[in-house]
Amino acid sequence: MKRGKLIRHLTQNACVVLREGKKHTIFVNTRNGQTAPVPRHPNVDSYLVLKICKELGIEPPSER
Repeated sequence: MKRGKLIRHLTQNACVVLREGKKHTIFVNTRNGQTAPVPRHPNVDSYLVLKICKELGIEPPSER
């Protein structure tokens, strides 16, 4: 999945950028306070997308 598409999915599900790291962007879910790092690669592996969504407590995107 493209990183931009993943970020759109996260923002649509009440997740915002908490801080920027060197290699990752840290997102926080404003509904439950859970955080997850998102790598700065152009493409994010589908397994990693599922892991990020699970850490944030949101449903994974329908199209991986």
